[in-house]
Amino acid sequence: MPLDSVTLDEFSQTIDTVEAYFGSLIDDVAVHASISRRQLVAVLARAQLSGRQLDTEGLTDNGDIIYQSNDETLFWLDGGFWTDLGGLHYLSPDEGRAAREVHRRLIEAVAGDVADYNRERDPFILITETAGC
Repeated sequence: MPLDSVTLDEFSQTIDTVEAYFGSLIDDVAVHASISRRQLVAVLARAQLSGRQLDTEGLTDNGDIIYQSNDETLFWLDGGFWTDLGGLHYLSPDEGRAAREVHRRLIEAVAGDVADYNRERDPFILITETAGC
């Protein structure tokens, strides 16, 4: 999704959603990443906006759903999702790695140990709704 097609209000709402959904996990990753918490939240918001554009059907074309609820869908994706997102949104490698790590940690918490096959795949969580946002 090109950044110029997103309104400031939509981006701000997505930031709120990302912060509410990922919570302290953002802080846990940001402490060890070479980017700020603010940068990480912005990258996570851009990932959500891109994921919404692809929608669940577009994302499943490139991977597998491992968990789905009314609030979110968790994926293991093939095809370099985070690399493509980095190019689309001009992310630094550190920004992409940190955002990917937030998604990976939450997916591992939900799905348990990651099979060797999935270690090469990209984790992604499409947030559909968050209570209170």
